[in-house]
Amino acid sequence: MGTTKEVIKKAAINLFYKKSYFATAMSNIALDSGIRKASIYHHYASKEDILFDILMTTMEELNAYIDSCLKGVENIENQMRAAIRAHVKFHCDHQKEVLISDSELRGLTANNFKSFVAQRDAYEKKFQDMITKGMDQGYFATGDAKVISYAILTMCTAVAHWFNPRGRLSGNQISTMYEELVVSRLLRESLPLNFFETSVLEE
Repeated sequence: MGTTKEVIKKAAINLFYKKSYFATAMSNIALDSGIRKASIYHHYASKEDILFDILMTTMEELNAYIDSCLKGVENIENQMRAAIRAHVKFHCDHQKEVLISDSELRGLTANNFKSFVAQRDAYEKKFQDMITKGMDQGYFATGDAKVISYAILTMCTAVAHWFNPRGRLSGNQISTMYEELVVSRLLRESLPLNFFETSVLEE
């Protein structure tokens, strides 16, 4: 059993995932937490504060997990492999939190939204930097690193929508499949030189 704040947060995650943020009332969170509604306000000032805590801690944990998986990995191809595996595995292991992060951003006020997006942009930049480095070193086919990163992360994040922890494949097996799929398409020798060229795309 965790602290009262952890219990409240866990109850909110389950409810936001099942019912959505806007359909969940503080009284629902209190009931599922086994506490009085007034007690929530000793830990969170508002329902948005709970949502913001879920979003920010999920992003912080994702960043920390990726960093730990990249530690000591030097070759850029191996770095990308490790990053893809970690990203997919995290999204398999934290389905509720990441789906809330994808679907409930409209519940944040402007300042909280900007804070979250800044963290998300910093995370995406890690992939953009790896892709750019791989291109510069001749490992990856040339193209628009930002667009490629969006394509990769969108595909890899979508695993949270369909992964079944009781299914025939584990999160580790699926993350390895994604790793092979993504990196095999990035590697220069497996692609025509203009595969990732985006001359017709403009920001």
